[in-house]
Amino acid sequence: MIDLTTWNLTVPTHESATLIDTRRLNNGYDSQYFRRHGDGSVTFWVPVSGSHTQDARYPRSELRETQSDGKLSYWYHHNSDSYLSAILAVQQVPSRNKVVIGQIHSKDEAGSDNDPLLKLQYHYRKGTGRIEALLRKRPGDKENQNIVLVDNIRLNERFGYDFHLTPGGRLSIVVSSVDKDEGRYTRQLSGYWGKQQLYFKAGAYIQDNYGETNEGGRVTFYWLNSLHR
Repeated sequence: MIDLTTWNLTVPTHESATLIDTRRLNNGYDSQYFRRHGDGSVTFWVPVSGSHTQDARYPRSELRETQSDGKLSYWYHHNSDSYLSAILAVQQVPSRNKVVIGQIHSKDEAGSDNDPLLKLQYHYRKGTGRIEALLRKRPGDKENQNIVLVDNIRLNERFGYDFHLTPGGRLSIVVSSVDKDEGRYTRQLSGYWGKQQLYFKAGAYIQDNYGETNEGGRVTFYWLNSLHR
């Protein structure tokens, strides 16, 4: 099941990236960039020629966490246990072979530079893919640590990921595939992250912006759920 009642959607329309608000998304929005299927799954498509948001270099078809009334959702990790879980399959990657499929992002405010705490990336290489956690140690850091969680995830193979961020700032990431490949990583976050307002993102954010219009990223989600408790 994919509950879209607390998300909005950005799609890479040709002239400029378009925001599909929570209400419109839940009134049955469907396009070449976001396809609904009879089994309840949804497919995100992002061509390399697509437009991008003002603060990004690359195009995306990506959900962003909101409140049920459509207002943007922000949270401090010390206020709740926060979870994001998904089951998905990557079906196509661009020539640079990288698609971001989930994020914990920080609000654009002093000290953050609008940086994500975590990007979860599918990286296709040598005929198969690996799942990488791109983790920023502190807000404002220019470099990410690249942590390989799982290797040998084929195109079209279903796999799942789970993020859990505790009130005490302990982050855990678990990835598992239908072929029983599994990886996990846990880290105690820097205290600086406790001062940042955070939010979840999920979908297809390709790390490429050059090529033909039929080149891009295609990702199907079969399950997506966020929770704060």
